[in-house]
Amino acid sequence: MKPASPTSQPTESLLSRRDLSRMLPALLGMASLNAAGIALPAAAAQTPTPLTPLAPGKYEMKPTHSAPGSPRQSRSYLLGLLPGNLRLEAHFTHLAPGCPPEPVEHHLHSEMWCVHEGAVKLMSAGKTEILHAGDFGLVPAGTEHSIYNASATEAASYFVLAIGPPE
Repeated sequence: MKPASPTSQPTESLLSRRDLSRMLPALLGMASLNAAGIALPAAAAQTPTPLTPLAPGKYEMKPTHSAPGSPRQSRSYLLGLLPGNLRLEAHFTHLAPGCPPEPVEHHLHSEMWCVHEGAVKLMSAGKTEILHAGDFGLVPAGTEHSIYNASATEAASYFVLAIGPPE
């Protein structure tokens, strides 16, 4: 992986296929819990976004879907369906120094974070932990969580994989 400076913006794929392949077994294992009938929280009253099946192959990082000048810049790799009707999403987020926390939320899907640079605070089920570059964080489906930059002076960035039922 290419090291980044504290003020750099993501400009290329920061995780190799090998890195991604190391994370997928854990996520697919979590998704199998749902397939085995382990209860997940009820979905909010909303119409799910139609998703297309994902095909094997390379997925390029897409342009940012964040507001210009926002301290939180996210860029998507993919969003679609795996066999077994499992939703898979992958994105990369860059947090400016002092970026405020995102709202506390929970989902039907599980999320795994791989910190690329800096340090982030991950609050999950009321417990906050600091994750540094190279650390992984996991939040199972239905768990209230929030993630934010742990530093007021250095940037942080992370890669996210989310897997679970369509929502």
